Amino acid sequence: MTTTKGPMTGTAGSNDPIGRADAAGEPDGGKLTLAQILEIFAGGRLPLRFTAYDGSSAGPADAPLGIELKTPRGTTYLATGRGDLGLARAYIAGDLEVHGVHPGDPYELLKALADELVFKLPPPKLMAQVVRSIGVEHLRPIAPPPQEVPPRWRRVAEGLRHSKSRDAEAIHHHYDVSNTFYEWVLGPSMTYTCACYPTLDATLDEAQENKYRLVFEKLRLKPGDRLLDVGCGWGGMVRYAARRGVRAIGVTLSEEQTSWAQRAIADEGLSDLAEVRFGDYRDIRETGFDAVSSIGLLEHIGVKNYASYFTFLQSRLREGGLLLNHCITRPDNTSQASAKGFIDRYVFPDGELTGSGRIIREAQDVGFEVLHEENLRPHYAMTLRDWCANLVAHWDEAVAEVGLPTAKVWGLYMAGSRLAFESGGIQLHQVLAVRPDAQGGNGGLPLRPWWAA
Repeated sequence: MTTTKGPMTGTAGSNDPIGRADAAGEPDGGKLTLAQILEIFAGGRLPLRFTAYDGSSAGPADAPLGIELKTPRGTTYLATGRGDLGLARAYIAGDLEVHGVHPGDPYELLKALADELVFKLPPPKLMAQVVRSIGVEHLRPIAPPPQEVPPRWRRVAEGLRHSKSRDAEAIHHHYDVSNTFYEWVLGPSMTYTCACYPTLDATLDEAQENKYRLVFEKLRLKPGDRLLDVGCGWGGMVRYAARRGVRAIGVTLSEEQTSWAQRAIADEGLSDLAEVRFGDYRDIRETGFDAVSSIGLLEHIGVKNYASYFTFLQSRLREGGLLLNHCITRPDNTSQASAKGFIDRYVFPDGELTGSGRIIREAQDVGFEVLHEENLRPHYAMTLRDWCANLVAHWDEAVAEVGLPTAKVWGLYMAGSRLAFESGGIQLHQVLAVRPDAQGGNGGLPLRPWWAA
């Protein structure tokens, strides 16, 4: 992989990644091109083609994938953003373009970077030359794209983390994008949580229907039962249960989800059994539910609030009632829970993940008896694959609806998340638990799992 000659380059094809070195193998102090700087950090191993506005380039000339740095502002974003944040800023703002992939599904490019690119800090003398070449003006932070939310420490104006007001703002940022946009990405099911694929060739809609079937059966719901679905989204679980004679109440902090769900309930003639409310789950006053489903809510709760969360859900259940908690998890129980970088600023403000062991412990500590748990990690990778395919198929409409920067955020986020699920960096666990009575009874549950896999 070589560096070609540009306005500020030295000799192309040198074995030294900076293109120039003195007799001792140290940099000669000249100004480096942007391509040379990238090769220094990549150790000369670029899995794709890189081109920059200064005329320099690096990586295989015939590489099917490429990145193009188009503007000096993009250099500033890359130089001042920690981790993946600088790359995301430059890409979302249009200062960096990708080649060889669709912006609605840049999975192959992200996979190539993850598999082959390892950044390393150069020695101090070379690092000083890099800084001089970049220029001090590019080391001063500038305003990020408007799609980015402020850092966590600046969000205090919206309330303390995981207060009702701040949770509402976080949910609004992510879920009130556009119902029309979500219809294109999610498909007819309007289900924005991990599907469960009965076969490798099942469609997304079949897999989402199967997921609701799995939750319904795990909760042993039957006609006449009462279900509470917290964080109900567009009401998919509520409507699935109501179609089978269950009285279901759902609650969401998204106004757009609420209005969509209420129309869907009315259109299906389910208003006598199904209800979706706009509000905080903590404001539900009814008790004595036969079952509670929480599908994709725990990620927004905050790990320090798990005890109060499980205590509240337990208080809504009758004795012998069942809880099904379905959420994204980390593969261990020791990593820091808070999301950082791109995910926190552009996708899930204040989101927190922990391992399934921590979730089970917190549920047990408030009195739940955990009956079963399973990891659906491969299913979420497949779900994200299909969501990206939907976004690609409706790309022009999506851009017209929400704007190019927001559409790019979604393509980047979903493709990156698919990669994380495939590699095991994040997982998806379902935990089934029962509220036992004072004598430890579980309401006469069967001795072995009673649901179809």
